[in-house]
Amino acid sequence: MSRYVGRRALQTVVLLFLVSMMIFAVIRLVPGDPAAMQMGTEATPAGLAQLRHEMGLDRPIYVQYATWLRDVARGNFGISWVSKQSALSLIQRRLPATVLLAVDATIIGIVIAAPLGILGGSRPGSMIDGVTSVFALLGVAMPSFWLGFMLLLTFALWLPWLPPSGYVPFAVSPGDALRHVALPGLTLGVALAAPLARFLRAGMLDALAQDYIRTALAKGLSTTRIVLRHALRNALLSVVTAFALLFGGLLGGAIITESVFNWPGIGTLLLTAIQQRDYGVVQGVVLYVTTAFVLANFAADVVYTLLDPRIRYE
Repeated sequence: MSRYVGRRALQTVVLLFLVSMMIFAVIRLVPGDPAAMQMGTEATPAGLAQLRHEMGLDRPIYVQYATWLRDVARGNFGISWVSKQSALSLIQRRLPATVLLAVDATIIGIVIAAPLGILGGSRPGSMIDGVTSVFALLGVAMPSFWLGFMLLLTFALWLPWLPPSGYVPFAVSPGDALRHVALPGLTLGVALAAPLARFLRAGMLDALAQDYIRTALAKGLSTTRIVLRHALRNALLSVVTAFALLFGGLLGGAIITESVFNWPGIGTLLLTAIQQRDYGVVQGVVLYVTTAFVLANFAADVVYTLLDPRIRYE
């Protein structure tokens, strides 16, 4: 296991290096001059040249990248040209909102997907199986922004039960925090539950068709025990993979959902930075998102060994 961890750590470093090169090049290919956007339409050529020199934009791109990479190695992920704050401090300020939304969406997604996937997979052809298939199809096909708008119209305008937007820290007021996160959390929770229910149903169908299930039935074990203690454990392998990818996306910030509900998370920070050509913040957020994906997938690999003792990383 220690060798595997070492290899994954090395792969993570290489992956982050490649991603940093890609985002550093791509963001500079986007039309728009950051210096001109800051100075406005009345900028003089001399003033524009001076600002570009101060921002380091007049240097060759490989020099700019080497300087930024050196700063990242020292723990400095860049400076926002707009707010004059470090990208790391901006990410840390938005992180609690993103974590709250991700955890809430995860709980909602699991609560919806677990019973639908288990019952649908253990009772193929039944009404609950049909409900699971329809929900998975609609949940995957339905745009998240449309669902968000429908929830806003229903629960914030027609039935004013929940606030339409805003964020309250959980440490300040747990009740208000849960009320404000309910609608965006439900939007992302449904989007998360649909593929999880689909994978869990498929995994249950495959597990229940195995020989060891027939052996357990022949021994007289109850159907509930067979489903929950034997089939479910093996059915979760594919679900864990899907969940790791989806949860990594939640930690990276759901840009569309956060924009609909005006949620101050990582996603809206990235969107604003791209619009303002704030290179330092964009590069810092992308590195954070990539790291979240890598760590989520590494956690999934560790969970594999807990679900299936036959899996070993030697």
